[in-house]
Amino acid sequence: MTENSVTLTLIGGPTAIIEYAGLRLLTDPTFDAPRTYEGGIALHKLSGPAFGADEVGAIDAVLLSHDQHPDNLDELGRAFLPRAGVVLSTPEAAGRVDGVTGLAPWQTHRLGEVEVTAVPALHGPEGAEELSGTVTGFVLSAPGEPVLYVSGDNASVEVVAAIAARIGRIDVAVLFAGAANVGRFGDADLTLNARTAVAAARELGDAVIVPIHAEGWHHFTETRERLVREFGYAGLAHRLRMPEAGVPLAL
Repeated sequence: MTENSVTLTLIGGPTAIIEYAGLRLLTDPTFDAPRTYEGGIALHKLSGPAFGADEVGAIDAVLLSHDQHPDNLDELGRAFLPRAGVVLSTPEAAGRVDGVTGLAPWQTHRLGEVEVTAVPALHGPEGAEELSGTVTGFVLSAPGEPVLYVSGDNASVEVVAAIAARIGRIDVAVLFAGAANVGRFGDADLTLNARTAVAAARELGDAVIVPIHAEGWHHFTETRERLVREFGYAGLAHRLRMPEAGVPLAL
């Protein structure tokens, strides 16, 4: 593994450019300006992206955790998808969005020397899929490169533990945090909160932890500052890397 062989540039919310093994990957494209998305549950976007869809450059693949919520795939993000070389997501997303390659849990797709494996994610408490829909995470591996985990919108520490046990070693974990909660499941969050992010980090051995999807929306119920404090109080501050929007972070 080469030093600083992964670079992550946060665009905002769940959207980041990940440079890995010579590829440029984009997570959950969201490029809309601040606005409210009406629906069964209204979602309020509070801040725009660090840069727009026309400024991200060439993207080899999109890692789309799911397509059914605008805070993970908004209107401009959806319009961006045809510009990516490959779009990987859930089988359900593949049935709804043209050009998406659907991966079931533990199914692998090759991008050159990079293996992208879909891994489970649970968008809320047990049984949440009926209301929240199916979500996926991803594990990336390549010869001589760190093993990289992208959680997607996952709230379950148990799911993280099962992934870590099956993969064996994870070097970098991009965790979707922020304690997202729209009230659908009462006090049960839709993504990791500060406490469960710490618990997930413990399950991930000595992996470097990079939290994203932790700002920019009204339904995030915890701040990034709380997350930093929680890792500090847990004695894990040395493993935490907090990205700043628009600034490349070498990992």
